[in-house]
Amino acid sequence: MKFNNKVAVVTGGASGIGKIICEEFKKAGACVCIIDKQENEYYTGDIAEEQTLIDFTHKVIAEYGSVDYLINNAMISKGGLNDCSYEDFNYVLKVGISAPFLLAKQFAPYWSNGASIVNISSSRDRMSQPNTESYTAAKGGIAALTHAMAVTFSGKVRVNSISPGWIDTEFSPYSGSDAIQHPAGRVGNPLDIANMVLFLCSDKAGFITGENICIDGGMTKQMIYHDDFGWNLDSSSR
Repeated sequence: MKFNNKVAVVTGGASGIGKIICEEFKKAGACVCIIDKQENEYYTGDIAEEQTLIDFTHKVIAEYGSVDYLINNAMISKGGLNDCSYEDFNYVLKVGISAPFLLAKQFAPYWSNGASIVNISSSRDRMSQPNTESYTAAKGGIAALTHAMAVTFSGKVRVNSISPGWIDTEFSPYSGSDAIQHPAGRVGNPLDIANMVLFLCSDKAGFITGENICIDGGMTKQMIYHDDFGWNLDSSSR
């Protein structure tokens, strides 16, 4: 897949999955515009702030004139019902849902032909651990926002989302239970996500829009019962 001179906007592109997405786009010839709270080569700012997003989009359009790909990757967690304040909960929603909405709206007049949006959700859009409400609500919201935007942008921009499972951003090797609990036999790494992002942005995915693709090594397809295949629930921990 080649993206020579295409313009890819990536939120949260300074580290983790976002950084690998940026690197893969660059290898394929794209011009990459990052926005992240961490220092980076393009634009440093908090995407929870409306004016920051407006200033960022103005910079991108002033320099390139159009946008080919928008990858909404940035995210944060502030915990859940046990410890997340109302203010913090809404901050997470701004990062995870409001920012992708505003970026799509700001770039709406400037999409190139064949443009694509890829939202990074999570397998937590359908399953949870305790005290994760802020993160889970945002990830569920971005999955729903995906199919809404796909319909609104019908015929202009394809919009899809990816729901990663356990992705180790350090590419650490895992063995034993951590690996074999996954039907795929291993823990994921950022390239598993970046490869799908680039595919969804390519012409090869030209008939795919409004979809959510879960990349979790099969974990969400695995039924788990107490005392089945070695799984054991310690009820005292609940």
